[in-house]
This record gives sequence, C-alpha cells and structure tokens, in this order.
Amino acid sequence: MWSSTPHPGCSPEQDPGGARGHRDDYSGRDPALLLGCEPGGTSSTICPTDHDQALGAPRPEWGMRRQRSRLIDTVAFYISGHGFGHASRQIEIIKALRNLAPEVGLLIRTSAPKWLFDRSLGHGFVFLAGEPDTGVVQRDNLRIDPPASLERAWAFHQSLNARADTEAHLLERHAVTLVVADIPPLAFATARTAGLPAVGISNFTWDWIYANYRSRVPLPPQLLPTIEDAYATAELAWRLPMAGGFATFPDVRDAPLVARHASRRPGETRQALGLPITEPLVLLSFGRYGLDAIDWTTVAQQDHFHVVVTRDPANAGRADLDANTAATIHHVNVPTLVEHGLQYVDLVAAVDVVLTKPGYGIISECVANDTALIYTPRGDFAEYPVLVDAMPSLLRCTYMSHDDLFAGRWSASLHKVLDQPVLPRVPTNGALVLARWLVTRLAAQRK
Repeated sequence: MWSSTPHPGCSPEQDPGGARGHRDDYSGRDPALLLGCEPGGTSSTICPTDHDQALGAPRPEWGMRRQRSRLIDTVAFYISGHGFGHASRQIEIIKALRNLAPEVGLLIRTSAPKWLFDRSLGHGFVFLAGEPDTGVVQRDNLRIDPPASLERAWAFHQSLNARADTEAHLLERHAVTLVVADIPPLAFATARTAGLPAVGISNFTWDWIYANYRSRVPLPPQLLPTIEDAYATAELAWRLPMAGGFATFPDVRDAPLVARHASRRPGETRQALGLPITEPLVLLSFGRYGLDAIDWTTVAQQDHFHVVVTRDPANAGRADLDANTAATIHHVNVPTLVEHGLQYVDLVAAVDVVLTKPGYGIISECVANDTALIYTPRGDFAEYPVLVDAMPSLLRCTYMSHDDLFAGRWSASLHKVLDQPVLPRVPTNGALVLARWLVTRLAAQRK
C-alpha cells in the first residue's frame, strides 16, 4: 500500500486537503540560487531532487564561512502551517525576542499565510513561503481525514534528507545561526545537515499525532522512525502546557503558556466596533477553516445574548457565514479591527464567551484574557483529549455537541459556562520566558 518511491511533486504552499502540484526538475542546479528572497518578500517551496541523501556530518566549510561572515545572529523559525495556532504563538515569541534583541535577524519559513505575520510583526523579517510539514488533511471544518493525512505525510517525509540538504543551502545563504521549530521534523534534519543547533517549541510532536491513527489506519512503516530520528537530533525541546509526544527529544524542558494578551480594555473594544456594551457577547471562532451551516434563525431567537462573527477577506481558506441581519448577530470585518488599532485577541478579551473547536491558540488566549470557552469536538486528532482534560483547570469551559452547535441550541451551554466561578490565573508569559532563553542561548553561542 505504501510506496517507497519518492513523491512526484510538492506544492508551493500548503493546501489542506488539496492535491499536490507539479514539480520542476532542479537536478544539478544550486538550490541556494533558487531559494533567495528580499526582506518581507516570499520564496516558493523548492522540491528536493529525487534521490534520498544521508544526513551525514555537518559540512565544515559552511560553519567556517558563517563564523567569518557573521556580524549579527539570525534565527530561523520553522513553523507548521497546520491551523493558525503554531504561527500565533511563534509570533508572540518573535515579538518578545525582537524587543529584547532588536539586532537579531529573523527568518520565517512556513506555509501559514504571510498576512498573519505582516499584521502582527509589520516589517523587519524575511519571510520564505514553503511547506515545512504536512500536518493533517481536513475533510471539512470539524473532521480530519486520517488516511489522507498519513499518505501526504509519508509523501513528504520519505525524501526528508534530500529536502534537508536543499534547506541547508537556504540557511547558509541567510547566515542563520540558530533554528527554532514548531515543530516540523524538516527543521531538525536541516539544522543537522547545516551544522546548526535546533530547538523545538510546541505542545505536541507529529510522530505522536500520527501514531494515534495506528490502531485504525495502516501507517507507512518508516514514517514514525523518520520523524523520530529527526527530532532526536535536536539540542532540546521546550514543551508547552497541554502537551503530548516528545519521546525522542534528548532534553525536554517545560515552559509556561505562550499566549496573546489584549492591548485594549473590553469596553473600549466594544465601543470602537459598535458592539453592545452591557449585553453578553459570544464570539464564534473557528480559525483557518471557518464554519457555516449554522441555523442562524434559531440563534437569533435566543435574544438574551449577542453573537459576534468575524469576516476576513485575506483568509481565503474560510467560508463566509450566513449574512444574517438579526439585531443580535454582529459581523466584524478583520480589516476594521486593524483600522481601529485592534487585534483579534482584543476581540477575544472583549466578549464573555468564545465558541470554538479547541486548539492551543484559542485556549491560551481565553486563559490570558479571562474569557470563558465553549468547545465542540474537532475530529480525530490526538491533541483533542489532552486539551479537554487540561481546560477545566485553566479556565471556565463547557462542551457543546455538533448537533446543538449547528441547530443553534446554544442557551444551555452559555448559562452553564457563565455560572462557573473564575479560576485563579495561571502564568501566560511563556513568550517572554522563551525569548529570554533564546537571547541567552545566542550569547553563549558567540563565545
């Protein structure tokens, strides 16, 4: 069932559930000439040559050239494009690192959309669009396709060593001195090839996610060993709360929650966006994959709460929701947030409850901003039960079935979660903790 033949192509950017594209033949050409970009620009993913190549020892001439030419450090962030959670938490770490050490160069390698970084970071970084891993394939907003996820993962990772060789030329071209990963195996394989230290920062690892399907779907025999071997080459991993995996990392340390914090008071945000000041507000938040097919008529009939739905023209992966004009349903365009100097997290802090499928990013933002959370199942994903187990000790939360979600029967869950007492605050300064460690690590590396 699982072919050992290298995959015939790779796409220039991640397309959840989509087909993979045509691969140009780059055999015999210097990958470094194909992977350059200007600061703030983009570079498409370049497929490696078809032959697998052993990682072997780091290339000594690269390290000597780097030592001779380096005047400042450059950190490469390899970030999974699966959803928005990986990107949003790494953006917080990057912001904290930039505040502490503005002279450090920043390179971002991800299939997450560039606008996500532009809105939060502005400028001062090099963005290289590309697929660093394959995540999982979504059948729709709330369901995952395990067979397709595993097939796609193996098509990518069976040529991991050749990809790492190509990526190592990229890191050399940009004079990278440290690799941070959340948490593509490719990042660690690339760092090993380039002779660079690599550090993982995440709450789960992909070998753990894929191993969860083993009892139901045949796994490609070499998929998990390939990923585990790459992780084993890391210097260490910082494990965030609500975690799973990390079995093959040589050193694992725990960090506090990395979370975005609102910059405006809830009342100020409500007033700026024309939202009711005193009515209970529920924010519908389903991230990159959006949500439709809700019975909005039923939702609107429950007039003891108001609902906020966001629209974002830049996020083409999200389906538009029904443009219901009921007085209790409020549509907020994300560009309007930006115009008022607001971010999505300010909206999270301004509402009373977020209705969502659970993910690290939205949970951490609700924890950091004292917002209650109602969650609905998110499909066959190993992280889900870990999040569900952890949430009651972190924030006010309760469950809503898919049936109740789509039928618009929200009142019972809303009353239940709002009647819960507010929990003691847990540390949410993980971005600062990790940025300080990165600064210390870079300083030690220069000695």
